[in-house]
Amino acid sequence: MELRKRPRRLRGGENLRRMVRETRMDKASLVYPMFVIDGENIKEEIPSMEGQYRYSVDRMGECLQELLEAGVTSVMLFGIPAVKDEVGSQAYAADGIVQRALRYAKEHFPQMYLITDVCMCEYTSHGHCGVLCGHDVENDKTLELLAKTALSHVQAGADMVAPSDMMDGRVLAIRNTLDEHGFTNIPIMSYAVKYASAFYGPFRDAAGSAPSFGDRKTYQMDFHNSREGIKEALLDEEEGADIIMVKPAMSYLDMVAKVKEAVHTPVASYSVSGEYAMVKAAAKLGWIDEERVICEMAAAAYRAGSDIYITYFAKELAKYMDEGRIG
Repeated sequence: MELRKRPRRLRGGENLRRMVRETRMDKASLVYPMFVIDGENIKEEIPSMEGQYRYSVDRMGECLQELLEAGVTSVMLFGIPAVKDEVGSQAYAADGIVQRALRYAKEHFPQMYLITDVCMCEYTSHGHCGVLCGHDVENDKTLELLAKTALSHVQAGADMVAPSDMMDGRVLAIRNTLDEHGFTNIPIMSYAVKYASAFYGPFRDAAGSAPSFGDRKTYQMDFHNSREGIKEALLDEEEGADIIMVKPAMSYLDMVAKVKEAVHTPVASYSVSGEYAMVKAAAKLGWIDEERVICEMAAAAYRAGSDIYITYFAKELAKYMDEGRIG
């Protein structure tokens, strides 16, 4: 039998394989999630996320410098305040931890693009993502505080805000508030398709944001659902979101692909703390090749349609791109 079509012809060497590669990545698309904490001279490792740290403002420059040297120019800041209360007032305080971190980063690292997570869970004493009415999160009252938080971040120097709370109407509330104060050019990256996932466990350890009762299933999405995710993405796009995010990444790449087809904005995916922790733990035991798995996970996210990849492995991926192992 004569074989005219031989797919293996294009797999014969590294140069050829890279020439015909369908999925291409760039360091500019990487975003590194960074934890900043109240206090001084703090760089403490997160027990469930080996190699990840909480930084006080006076030490965060060490991390930012490492990122810049690796070629990663975007970070997403998460704040851990010293004091929490029922309404998460440190989230929107002018001297809050994220606001101080933004001012420091803007002054000392002006080339870094600063994105902020906008939510209440790290700041409330009950650990839920908004204002409580009994044991329920009051959606519309929470919108006011989310918009107030986003505005305070932008006034402190944020280049982009990323609401992660999953309240209905939060993108519109934030867009209106920013526009009313003259910040019409500040983009919003919405955690639009955010599932109630067990993969968030290590993050809650890192940020001290576990709810003190119940769970977040009344506002984060049921992981059985996909059409609902498209509805959320389209609603947020209509409300003014400039980038749509899917979270988590690894187990939800079907949603990345579906969202990519549905919206007209860039699509981000967030490789979350549980994904990071599983890779680190399995690699430590010698069960997987850490570098290859990191590259494969990233390539899968981009192949599914991610334009932006938020990952704790950002520095490593930048290095692997430089070395030609991925990209």
